[in-house]
Amino acid sequence: MTIGFRRELPVTLAPARMHIRPFRESDFNDWLRMSVALFPESAANELAAGMREFLEREDGAVFVAERADGSVAGFVEVGRRPYADGCDSSPVGFIEAWFVDEDVRRAGYGRALLAAAEEWARARGYTEMASDALLDNVVSHRAHEASGYQEVERAVRFRKPLYPSSDSR
Repeated sequence: MTIGFRRELPVTLAPARMHIRPFRESDFNDWLRMSVALFPESAANELAAGMREFLEREDGAVFVAERADGSVAGFVEVGRRPYADGCDSSPVGFIEAWFVDEDVRRAGYGRALLAAAEEWARARGYTEMASDALLDNVVSHRAHEASGYQEVERAVRFRKPLYPSSDSR
């Protein structure tokens, strides 16, 4: 398997029938399909708008995993963050989203996608990579740990509107 971006890099973590490469516009519908599966609480049109914004970032990239037949089986969105909880350096590479189709999970696709994201971060001089997952997403926790990521903390986030909603007036 190779990671196909600026140069081909051998990666022994994944089956030879897989190919990791940068996102192409023709991948958009598959990326959206997987994003809807990853974020089911979000509307597809809202996700699509956010994905288009992400593609405009100069400090981010999307990589996809292809099956042997060329169909897209997973993606990772990687970007730069000024800091991340638990990291000692700044800025850091950050896994913004990561998804692999169920039929190819536990076959090295996820690790290979992370390897591409990590290489992207190394190429920019970052020395640490960070990510997050919802507290109840145990599958993601296990996948991160299996890929060498260490849990650094757990958090519950709160919000409070500063103005009453227009519906309650």
